[in-house]
Amino acid sequence: MALSSVSSKQKWLFLLLFIVLLSNFAVYRLPAIPLPQDANGVVLGSLLDLSIVAPLLILSITRKKGYTVKRFFTFMVLGLVAARFIIPAEHFAPFQFVPFIAVGFEVVILIAEIGLLFLLAKHLPGILRELKKEKLNGLFAFPAIVKERVSSHPIISIISAEMLMFYYAFASWKRKPIIGESTFTLHQKTSYIAFNIMLIHAIVLETFGLHWWLHDQSILLSVILLILNVYSILFFIGDIQAVRLNPLKLNRNYMQVSLGLMKRMEIPYSNIENILWEEKAATFSLKQRGTIDFIAKDFEDVKPQCILQLKRPIKAVMFLGFEKEFHTVALRVDELSRFRQQLEHKVNEKSSRE
Repeated sequence: MALSSVSSKQKWLFLLLFIVLLSNFAVYRLPAIPLPQDANGVVLGSLLDLSIVAPLLILSITRKKGYTVKRFFTFMVLGLVAARFIIPAEHFAPFQFVPFIAVGFEVVILIAEIGLLFLLAKHLPGILRELKKEKLNGLFAFPAIVKERVSSHPIISIISAEMLMFYYAFASWKRKPIIGESTFTLHQKTSYIAFNIMLIHAIVLETFGLHWWLHDQSILLSVILLILNVYSILFFIGDIQAVRLNPLKLNRNYMQVSLGLMKRMEIPYSNIENILWEEKAATFSLKQRGTIDFIAKDFEDVKPQCILQLKRPIKAVMFLGFEKEFHTVALRVDELSRFRQQLEHKVNEKSSRE
């Protein structure tokens, strides 16, 4: 977390967390602070600080990542593990059972998550049949159906995102790009695909060279690097295919726009408040908070051709299925005049119907 992005409230929370940790360390380690003969009350206070107060402070500091029971229990277990090292063994002895209870909760949550994986495996054949029967766009429809039928749990979202990656990397080569009056490519007038192919070549060369050298230095590191590089290659291949096969599409009531596996979004026309085109769009700063861009970037710095300012923030699905809200969307398409004509027509038509 960059210091410039830390709010005043977060700085105070950081300070409070530091005081909580420091005070609990000092009370047992500084000779100047004598403990009472019966220190069970002090130890209980430390356990509450490290397993409840500290996790709540950490969740408040990292509030953008969301407050979840799983995250709280994870920080609680870490706090109890830290307590075992901070509190001397002779004082911690009466409370040795506490970490086991916390670990038990973690095991229960883990079993529940494994159950979700079995549920996904059970529903997967039916989901694939529905996608094939209805001829739906898998990039958008597959994660949505998984979320509806199985769960919106982060682990399920990550697995469905990884399944999409493997599908586009291995099983999408017989498919042809969607071409129609209401579809618009984002990459054909750029070197986006060539740039990604160059990255794949660089990773392959780096894998052979560095892996050969690392193998003599550390087998474990060489294997980890090999796995990461193979994953990166598969991701870039899948991303290229996803870009080719999923152009921007103007449906009846909403727009579907994606840039490979990295980000995708559905934008209802009724939620578009204002549209900036060409010169005005080119002067818009993409660094503004709450802005997402669907621009196929390569070797050159390119400007947006269209800026959609939304009435209400909309969630976009990012890398590994994580979601984030945006209120401004920047676009760059290959056929701007045709895109502008159709988009303005659909937005005006939607406004007139309402």
